[in-house]
Amino acid sequence: MASKADRHKLYQASVQCVEAEIDFIDDTFENLRGRKARVLREDFCGTANTACEWLTRRPNNVAYGVDLDRSTLDWGLANNVPRIGERSEDLHLCCENVMTVKTPPCDAVLAMNFSYWIFKSRNRLRRYFRQVRHALADDGLLIMDCYGGSEAFTITKDRHKYSGFTYIWDQAAYNPITGEMRSHIHFGFSDGSRLDRAFTYDWRLWTLPEIQEILIEAGFTRCAVYWQGEDEDGDGDGDFKPTNIGEPDAAWIAYIVAEK
Repeated sequence: MASKADRHKLYQASVQCVEAEIDFIDDTFENLRGRKARVLREDFCGTANTACEWLTRRPNNVAYGVDLDRSTLDWGLANNVPRIGERSEDLHLCCENVMTVKTPPCDAVLAMNFSYWIFKSRNRLRRYFRQVRHALADDGLLIMDCYGGSEAFTITKDRHKYSGFTYIWDQAAYNPITGEMRSHIHFGFSDGSRLDRAFTYDWRLWTLPEIQEILIEAGFTRCAVYWQGEDEDGDGDGDFKPTNIGEPDAAWIAYIVAEK
């Protein structure tokens, strides 16, 4: 089963929930700006799954997707773009570096799935944030996600079962002196076969205070952390609200919203 598996399909089925992600972006932008966002840029877009979802929401929406990996963009063109039909005319995919790409002013720029952690120094991350700020419309927002908690600083494996496969998040190495970490995504199947290291991430584990400080240093006027609420079982309920107080959970995921 592993030999026949498509790693991008497995990733989209287990890691991404683009419908909920776009719901958050749409609601947050309208709450802060009093209008609907129209132009969205998805940095580190990979298969452009999120950008495609954006185009399904309103007929006047426009999306830009930026990624360095040509083969992954091509997979998105072959597998995700056909589902949006003629709306693909408003999708602009750029096989370019997020540090140098030029796009029209965007209402929102996204850096999701912790992709911006590829920048391991404050200077590099600040440069990226400044580049994004220049790419935003006057009332634009940079929206990112972040994860943390005590488990984030350990060597561990986390397994989740999905229909037809098991997703395995493997935190394989962490250096507390530099903050650098290496993680892998593996997929297991019912016949005992495995797709090992389908994806590998070599990045820095940034903390929320560091990210917020660097955003302000980069010129953003304000940033807020949106923390997830809990259901009656103590699990995340998918409802993210801005707050200055978070729970010291062993593992958490939050959104960061920075205002130009």
